[in-house]
Amino acid sequence: MTVAVMLGGIALDIHAGAPEQSEQAIGGSSVLRMSDGAGFKQTHWTKMSGTLAGRGLYPAGLDGLDYSGPLELRVTQVSSMQGDGLAYVLPSVPRPDRAPWALARVDGRWRRTPCAFDDATMTVTVTAVADADQYRVDWMPVYSVFTERPSRAQNGSFDWSTNWEEA
Repeated sequence: MTVAVMLGGIALDIHAGAPEQSEQAIGGSSVLRMSDGAGFKQTHWTKMSGTLAGRGLYPAGLDGLDYSGPLELRVTQVSSMQGDGLAYVLPSVPRPDRAPWALARVDGRWRRTPCAFDDATMTVTVTAVADADQYRVDWMPVYSVFTERPSRAQNGSFDWSTNWEEA
């Protein structure tokens, strides 16, 4: 199954350049210090931000989007959680066209194992595997983002990039 990065319903064609993706958390948090020097982290909110960029034979085809409001961004950069339990609450919504998947580590090797996703609770429940000491859940997120029309250049190829922030 081929899954493409999508922005505002537009699939980014590989000929527009394999999209380079970055993600990082942004948020209203700070470390507060008590009179004895002990630190406490206070977080008011957390969102994601990132960059999409590419260099290809064709333009990205994103000039017709309405950038005045949020757009749906479906990334292919994999998010992952790992632990020894069987239930994992995802911190971001998985793409509707690519369900989360799970792996179990047995004798130091990862192997696929079935899992179920409950979209009401955002929980992935992994099927237990005999002798597994760790489990991992992977997914490709979808975000509602604010972004601008991509900057672009043409130097023998079509270069484009845009920064985004979760709405």
